[in-house]
Amino acid sequence: MQIYLLHILLTSGCEQLRARRHLCRCHRNIFKHFPPFRIYTFVQRTLFLFLAALVGAFTPSTQAAHTRASLLLSAVAAKPGDTVLAGVRLQMDPGWHTYWKNPGDSGGPTKIEWQLPPGITAGEIQWPVPEKLTLEELTTYIFHDAVILLVPLTLAADLKPGPLEIKAKVSWLECEKLCVPGNASFSAPLQIAADTKASAEAGLLETARGKLPKSANDFSLHGEWEKPATGDSRPLILEWSTTTPVSEPDFFPDAYDAFEVQSTTALVSDSADKVRLRKVVKKLEGDWPTVISGVLIQKSGGERQSFTATLPIAGSLGGKTNSAASLQAASETPGTRSLWQMLLYAFIGGLILNIMPCVLPVIALKILGFVNQAKASPRHVRKLGLLYAAGVLVSFLVLAALVIGIKAAGHRAGWGIQFSNPYFIVSLTVLVTLIALNLFGVFEVVLGGRAMSVAGEAAARGGASGAFFNGVLATVLATPCTAPFLGASLGFAFAQPAPIVVAIFLTIGAGLATPYVLLSWQPAWLKFLPKPGVWMERFKVGMGFPMLLTAVWLLSLAEPFYGGRTMWLAVFLVFVALAAWVFGFSSSVRGPVAALIILGAGYFLVLEGQLRWREPVKAGTATRKFIATVPKGYDWEPWSNEAVAKARASGHPVLVDFTANWCPTCNAVVKPVLQSESVRAKAKEVGAVALLADHSLTPPEISDELNRYERAGVPLVLVFPRDPKLPAIVLPETPTPGMVIEALEKAGK
Repeated sequence: MQIYLLHILLTSGCEQLRARRHLCRCHRNIFKHFPPFRIYTFVQRTLFLFLAALVGAFTPSTQAAHTRASLLLSAVAAKPGDTVLAGVRLQMDPGWHTYWKNPGDSGGPTKIEWQLPPGITAGEIQWPVPEKLTLEELTTYIFHDAVILLVPLTLAADLKPGPLEIKAKVSWLECEKLCVPGNASFSAPLQIAADTKASAEAGLLETARGKLPKSANDFSLHGEWEKPATGDSRPLILEWSTTTPVSEPDFFPDAYDAFEVQSTTALVSDSADKVRLRKVVKKLEGDWPTVISGVLIQKSGGERQSFTATLPIAGSLGGKTNSAASLQAASETPGTRSLWQMLLYAFIGGLILNIMPCVLPVIALKILGFVNQAKASPRHVRKLGLLYAAGVLVSFLVLAALVIGIKAAGHRAGWGIQFSNPYFIVSLTVLVTLIALNLFGVFEVVLGGRAMSVAGEAAARGGASGAFFNGVLATVLATPCTAPFLGASLGFAFAQPAPIVVAIFLTIGAGLATPYVLLSWQPAWLKFLPKPGVWMERFKVGMGFPMLLTAVWLLSLAEPFYGGRTMWLAVFLVFVALAAWVFGFSSSVRGPVAALIILGAGYFLVLEGQLRWREPVKAGTATRKFIATVPKGYDWEPWSNEAVAKARASGHPVLVDFTANWCPTCNAVVKPVLQSESVRAKAKEVGAVALLADHSLTPPEISDELNRYERAGVPLVLVFPRDPKLPAIVLPETPTPGMVIEALEKAGK
């Protein structure tokens, strides 16, 4: 069979030669009927090059004389430690062309083999932007007329002065109607000296460098699967932002062994600020890709622009480890997740929220409430339990409506997004302070009392309104926290239609409320609680301290928005406490009036006059200060997709910590894990680059990245292998040191 196929291939090749048509058409059309496995791709390319060589051997008139190659250096003399730019210039005859690093449907890229003296290392080839050539059914990426391929040569710092010889062997494929392989060997002198001296070709090389694709730093770009695969093909939507209207957008993909991004490009939509293209990915082996790279092409103002880009593909999470089932769950792709599975995750995540640090103050209040209810009738206890659940569910319903509204407005929604709003933080800080003061006994009110302290008294009261308000407060305080299983379910929900968003949020609320509903419907369990007595008053006062600690934590969250002015919020809280004390000790009408005067004076003099709470500073001014509070023992740098790609291109694995200063899980769970000695030692051992994605002010680019990994909020820890073709390893919301060490170990291989 193999001999027969080779006979067909060679016969077809000879017919192509006699017809003087493009040689590569024959081998491509034969192999498109084969299964898309890697071995066929290898055989396809090998036989193509074999045929090209065969043509070169038996057609003297078309030997490799249509491309002239030369080696250029940017300097004739350079200092130790410098970087010298080398360039391989290919000059083609009219009508002839050579190929880009991804040749497309046929052809082969130019290759450079360096023979360098010790102490000099060559970087990767820096490719200019090719042309896209389509003939009949074949699309290739080519260079015609002339092209310069740049390569940086790095000189060691300990090189000794003296002459050196730079040698290189270059091989290429030149095509017109026929394709002929060519090669040439070069050498160029380089003097190691005390001063750098530019060569005569330095200007030409700098001009060539100016034609390289720019970095896509100003773009928000990502990919997402449009629909499930059909066989081994799957449509992929590529999206990137633009600042001006563009035309003729395209994407030239890099070449991969395990899959192929086909050359056909379909424009899905192009607005004034966004471009969406459709490409088709054909899988040859393994899993679907989680990231693709290449060059973005667009025209703006009549000028052709090009940008190198690495695009994560939404939902392609890859990177399973064997540490725990939770890590396995974090690595599932959206196609493997059902609605019922996500509802189960949502319920479990809601249950776990009850033991997260942000909800602990409310748990203390519920314990106090259960003690108060121990002698009440079972019917009354059940009623209060249901009212607490109603408070939780109504609050989650409001959150779901908020998410749906934000999505409908075209913005990104996220878990805990309200903590990036300074007005919310100021209001919640005052509310929690009032609750703490009420627990301390600074003021007490009866049902139907004054409006100023309704919130504080409601949280500590054991009646119907107190039960409902406790449910609301538990939800509000739970939103900056995340828990195992919760991140996966929320990430799933935020990408779904409105009914599923509501279902997921209500299920989380049901999980949060279930323990208390069960306790209220099983009065016999309450007998294990202590009997009511004097200790309850002391316990109540004691529970004021965790609530006060919550107020201090909320106060710290205001600092990114108000900077040095934040201290005035603390001063205003003193006015609030004074007003509450005056309100509490006075039984006459003068007490409330005096309290309102004090509160009003504090609002206008402090909150408006000094804090200027309605004039927060611009987003982003606190990022550098926040970097100082992340896990110690790393040289943290700000996260970006380009920073990840640059580190991986340099052969480093990458550790990315998506975090926020308002996230208790990030600071109480993830931070100690990352700064543990064993994790830091492993990161240093594998040479990991540490990047910080600060979500404190919910910047849109970080929200987009979280959504690509199906996370609705922080924390998220990613470990990228040093091999750019491998997907990121996604750790669960509450990783252990062992999980991080295992991920770093795999990434460092």
